[in-house]
Amino acid sequence: MKNISIIIILLFLCTGLFAQKNNDSILHHGKAFQNQMNKDYSDKDHSPLTPEDLAKFETLPFFEIDSTYYVIARFEKAKKSKSIKFKTSTDRRPKYEIYGTVYFTIKGAAYSLHLYQSHRLRETEEFKTHLFLPFTDLTTGAESYGGGRYLDLEIPEGETIIIDFNHAYNPYCAYSGRYSCPVVPDENFIDVKVLAGVMAPLAH
Repeated sequence: MKNISIIIILLFLCTGLFAQKNNDSILHHGKAFQNQMNKDYSDKDHSPLTPEDLAKFETLPFFEIDSTYYVIARFEKAKKSKSIKFKTSTDRRPKYEIYGTVYFTIKGAAYSLHLYQSHRLRETEEFKTHLFLPFTDLTTGAESYGGGRYLDLEIPEGETIIIDFNHAYNPYCAYSGRYSCPVVPDENFIDVKVLAGVMAPLAH
């Protein structure tokens, strides 16, 4: 019995250390994402901010990094190829493929979202494995931007894929009307508050 108790204690400690290490990794990558976003948005040659907003820019508003919104999802590739013309904030209608669906849970509730692949980007070497995940949730139009948010993912090798909502960002249209941004499809709504990633732009 004593040996069994020792084994149980060791397993408990190892589990705790793994969880701490995982949380540390999520925090580290979340901070790196935020730093890179701030760096990109402060770059006058590439920033989507208007000159007026860029002049007073210090940082984007972010939710606190939270491991709750780091999920390991089941990935299911679409059985049949289905191309769509994505609605955007302008008359532009870029072609995308419904590449697959991800299934995951947040706080014990199950959700699913479609993943999309750009016809244009998949022809390039840099973005040939890139997948696009636009979504809305219960923060949309309140704590987060009213047009929804985006995530960038890579085609997974197996049947699981990591989705870290701490890396969710706003379309450029959130900052300036000079851009044409994909509109989040109605089916990519999550009935939960995703309190992670970039928040709604600060009021002027």
